[in-house]
Amino acid sequence: MVSFRSCVAAAVAVLSVLGSVQAVPLADKLMRLSPSARDVLKKSTPAAPRFVVYNDKWLNPFPSASQLQGFNVFALTFLLASGTVDEAQNWQELTASQRAQYVQEYNAAGISLIVSGFGSTETPTSSGVDAVTSANDMAAWVIQYGVQGIDVDYEVLHLALSIMSADSVNRDYCGSQDFTAFNSGGGTAETWLINYTKQLRAKLPKGQYIISHAPVAPWFSPTMWSGGGYLAVDKSVGSLIDWYNVQFYNQGTSEYTTCSGLLTASTSAWPQTALFQIAASGVSLDKLVIGKPATSSDANNGYIDPSTLASCVSQAASKGWCQFSQISYPEDAGVMAWQYPDATSSWITTVRGNTWPVSGSPPPPPSPTTTTASASPTSTGKSRNCSGVSAWVNSAPYSSGSKVTYNGHLWTANQWNQNETPGGPSGAWTDNGACT
Repeated sequence: MVSFRSCVAAAVAVLSVLGSVQAVPLADKLMRLSPSARDVLKKSTPAAPRFVVYNDKWLNPFPSASQLQGFNVFALTFLLASGTVDEAQNWQELTASQRAQYVQEYNAAGISLIVSGFGSTETPTSSGVDAVTSANDMAAWVIQYGVQGIDVDYEVLHLALSIMSADSVNRDYCGSQDFTAFNSGGGTAETWLINYTKQLRAKLPKGQYIISHAPVAPWFSPTMWSGGGYLAVDKSVGSLIDWYNVQFYNQGTSEYTTCSGLLTASTSAWPQTALFQIAASGVSLDKLVIGKPATSSDANNGYIDPSTLASCVSQAASKGWCQFSQISYPEDAGVMAWQYPDATSSWITTVRGNTWPVSGSPPPPPSPTTTTASASPTSTGKSRNCSGVSAWVNSAPYSSGSKVTYNGHLWTANQWNQNETPGGPSGAWTDNGACT
């Protein structure tokens, strides 16, 4: 992903803030946060599926929650090893009160706000950036500026030029490429990412903060990277990563542009890197989020129109990408878009289609004995085992996906909420049926 300012200006004016951030202990920073900012830390990772959208358009004001309807993760770009640029800088320059107001609005709508680290224009490994120090600095920024996590957009190279044909690489891509780290072999890039992720998670505990990664799809090839590529990263620290926003674009004009190429059979240029091929190499399907550009102008190549992408999503769901829980809600996968405002609420509504309808409840899984779903939009009409599920508490905050019991029924939160009674007019809860 590209830093907007890096592409349109000869030089980027970055803020040298991370040195001062690092000098203050994280515990002290936590104490200095406003009540609204501290409340952010109570929100756990959003329940899957994840619908992620990035923003690198330098917008002021930021979009409202209603403008992001259909997405549940909003990513600001970029936090670099040297400071902030673009939307991350824009966020940093807001007052604490302004940031708190946005966070409160987004969270109330079930949207998590995160920052994207690095991007295609930064080369942390071959530039000699220390992984542990960088992780400490970035974690401190996340906490200080009240976002809910970080997306590790370590691209280093969209295309390893020395092993590609001229036809499959677009050499006009904006930004420098740290391909040396991955393409040199020996695991230099993989080791850097593993150490960085371990330290990042040590500072940003799982369940309190989001850590996602945004690798380009070719990094998952099992045959191309002597150091193991992202398969090695996943094997070592996959349990610390909430999900992968896989960039199925900017990899060549014929790569990942059809449903089959995206889902089941990549070309020989990037062998075994379609969605289900990555899963076959050992990466859990529930962590593989399909990333696509919102328009053809948002990437050099790899664009699929929203209606066709919706068809691909539906096909993937039918093949097992979208699993269903005992309460008939999809738990896995998701879609990522680069970028807002090109990726609008209408865009994600189209892409989610009937697989994950933006309005109403998702359809129940197919059953060999049941061909129609319950007619009720708020209750499954089935009994549920509520053992171990806590009773609803009026004053407690609940994140999307939280489960409670109330009036003898099992309920699931549709969005972050507080003081919203299950079954009330807000529609914040879905009735999953009577407890057994």
